[in-house]
Amino acid sequence: MSRKDALNSLFLGKAAPPSSNSSAVKNPERVRSGAIGAMGTSLQELTQGARAAAKLQEQLLTGDHVVSLDPALIDPSPIADRLPAEIDPGFDELVSSIERDGQQVPILVRPSPAAPGRFQIAYGRRRLRALVRLAHPVKAIVRDLSDDEVVVAQGRENLDRADLSFIEKALFAKRLEDSGYERAVIMSAISTDKSDLSRYISIARRIPEELARQIGPAVKAGRARWHTLAEAIDKSKTGARIDDVVASEGFRAADSDTRFNMVFKVTAPSAERSSKGGAWNTPEGRRAALVERRGSHTAITFDERRVPEFAAFVAARLDALYSEFANEEGDTEQKQ
Repeated sequence: MSRKDALNSLFLGKAAPPSSNSSAVKNPERVRSGAIGAMGTSLQELTQGARAAAKLQEQLLTGDHVVSLDPALIDPSPIADRLPAEIDPGFDELVSSIERDGQQVPILVRPSPAAPGRFQIAYGRRRLRALVRLAHPVKAIVRDLSDDEVVVAQGRENLDRADLSFIEKALFAKRLEDSGYERAVIMSAISTDKSDLSRYISIARRIPEELARQIGPAVKAGRARWHTLAEAIDKSKTGARIDDVVASEGFRAADSDTRFNMVFKVTAPSAERSSKGGAWNTPEGRRAALVERRGSHTAITFDERRVPEFAAFVAARLDALYSEFANEEGDTEQKQ
């Protein structure tokens, strides 16, 4: 038997050709030595491991199978499509549901184009956030997606599940355009036509993005109200009133739709007129105080030269004035 035939027989399971030596025919086949047999077993295990790794890689790239990933290995998608909502009862319900029933729907990720061994999420960020909070591994489908395919998949998920609000779609479209995506890709991502896409992007460019983030998704506010708000911001000096509202405790404690209404109210034309306030004159006709309204704040400034000590007089009677006000309000409600 040649050396090549012996190796084939040991590692590949091929039968060696018969030897011309007549003694080989007469003697039974020799038993393999323990060392060579162990080498053959190890080589077989390595081959099986390589095949398993290749199969897993194929599954990852084709997305035919769900795999379990460490959330710490998953990076955010390049373009955000949702605005954070500080008050989000739906998210708490999602966390409870996953904790009770497990993750029912996998997220979609792709191998990170920038960091080997890491992944980039295409959709399923709420589920990922919930699993991070629960310290659970993430069930994911891994596909080798292009940048265009990532944003289209991201948008399609929103159509199948909790859809984006108007302002979220508008900002998503604007961010995609600013990042260099073709409008055809953007239309596919948010499932709209050319004319509507222009409206989305136009409004998004007129609403300060920081203000949109502070308001949040405002799911009840549609295109008409955001368009009106954009026009009010364009046509009037509303910055100070908006800043006052956003800085208020009531705004911070409110949900997203209430926040939108608070901003919308102070930018309306009627709010602009009332914000100018007015002057208060004494019965003798002397201008003694100035009333100024700014957003959720009203200031009364007394002219101490014309009505000395009157401001202190009013301040000392605020409790009585408020009681009188509250009683009148109560009477009005009962009459209604």
